[in-house]
Amino acid sequence: MQTDPIVITGHGLTLREWTDDDVPAMPELFDDPDVAYRTPLESPFDEAAALRYVRGAQAARKEGKRLHLAITLDGRNPLGEIMIGMKAPSLGYAVGTAHRGQRLATRSLLVLTEYAHTSLNLPVVYLEIEADNDASAAVARAAGFEPCDAESSTVTDKGRSYELFKWEHRRGPETVVAPRGAERSSP
Repeated sequence: MQTDPIVITGHGLTLREWTDDDVPAMPELFDDPDVAYRTPLESPFDEAAALRYVRGAQAARKEGKRLHLAITLDGRNPLGEIMIGMKAPSLGYAVGTAHRGQRLATRSLLVLTEYAHTSLNLPVVYLEIEADNDASAAVARAAGFEPCDAESSTVTDKGRSYELFKWEHRRGPETVVAPRGAERSSP
C-alpha cells in the first residue's frame, strides 16, 4: 500500500493526514459534548487522547483500514476531521465548534467523496447517521447523499445504544476514474 502523505484539495479546502504537530490543537476541536455524544472519540479528549488518536490513525492508514484527514483551509491549521473506511467504504466527519457554520463538513465531504469515486475507484460510499442528527442529515443532503434501503445498525458506545441509518452516494457515469496507482486532487 502507498504510504506517501495524502493531500487532497478542493472546494477551498486542503485535506491532509494528521501529524504529531496537530496534537496541541486537537483537544479544542474534539473535547466537546456534541462530538463525544455523536462519535466514538475518547471523552475527555485531551492531548494524551489526541496523541493516541494520531497514532491510531497512522496505523489504520498503514494497515489499509482507514484514512483520517484533517480539514484545513491552509494546509496547516486543523479545523476538524473527515475519514473514510477502506474496507467498508463509510465516511465520517467532525468539525470543531469554533469552526462550524462555514460549510466545512459539506465541502470536505464533497472533496473526499469525489476522491473515493475517482482515486480509490469506489462506486458507492456511505454515511451512517442517527435519525435525530438533523445537522448531519443536512450535510449529507448538501453533498448529494441519499438515504438508502440498507438495514440500520445498532451501536453501543460510551454507555448508550443508538441506531445508525445508511446514506449513500453513487459514482455517476460521467465520473473519470484515475488510472490505477495515480493520485488525484479534487477540483
